[in-house]
Amino acid sequence: MEEEHMPAAGAGTGSKERARRCGFAVWLHGLGDCGGANEFIADHFSAAAFSDTRWGFPTAPTAPVTCNGGALMPSWFDIHDAPPITSKSVRGEEDVLRAVQTVHAMIDKEIAAGTNPEDVFVLGLSQGGALSIASVVTYPKTLGGCAVFSGFLPFNSSSFAARVTDDAKKTPVLWLHGAADSLIPVQEGRDGVKFLRGLGMTFEFKAYDMLGHTLAPYELEYCQRWASENILNEHGEGQELKKVAFRGASSSPESSTASPISRCFSCIKTL
Repeated sequence: MEEEHMPAAGAGTGSKERARRCGFAVWLHGLGDCGGANEFIADHFSAAAFSDTRWGFPTAPTAPVTCNGGALMPSWFDIHDAPPITSKSVRGEEDVLRAVQTVHAMIDKEIAAGTNPEDVFVLGLSQGGALSIASVVTYPKTLGGCAVFSGFLPFNSSSFAARVTDDAKKTPVLWLHGAADSLIPVQEGRDGVKFLRGLGMTFEFKAYDMLGHTLAPYELEYCQRWASENILNEHGEGQELKKVAFRGASSSPESSTASPISRCFSCIKTL
């Protein structure tokens, strides 16, 4: 298994006077889905660090999607090219940035209500995963973490790097992907963490053998452990972030008998 240690600038400099907890988590769904249908996700985060978490499950606005022949459906931003998503696929950055503003407004509202930025998590699947990483790297403050499930970079990495704030570079990222994903190939995940590596960010990437473009229970279970142990310091106040940043080799699921969560759709709607 390949490992790369990438400590973020300022890692481990958080407050040592309070036990870290996840105060707010927002889950961003995939193309054609809706927020309410994903509320079961919260049930998979039962650790003490998430006992008081407020969850947000927004629904994307209904809009025409180019790759679906202009059909109207919930979509965070337009997707121009039919899958598979590759490095050559068109990226509509201005459309993505409008969606990012929506996520930022949700986070701003929580912080204004008293939530510490470092207790905020942004998670997303597929198109929602793409929006998650775009939202986190452009946010002006360090957040608790970002988890991308079967996502992709919805922007040109070379031009977008200038938009990444210094504080955002301190936000840890978990990127989980299926090695058998035919809609958003695992190479998109590898390209994503290559971008994060270039920024000097702390991240962890895991590719699961035989997992396609879907969400599996063991991915959510791993995300909960990653957040609790590495970010939220559930097992000890003031711990520094673990510096394990990259696992490039494909990994087998923690539970070989676990079946994928059926909430994920087939065909293009899973983007």
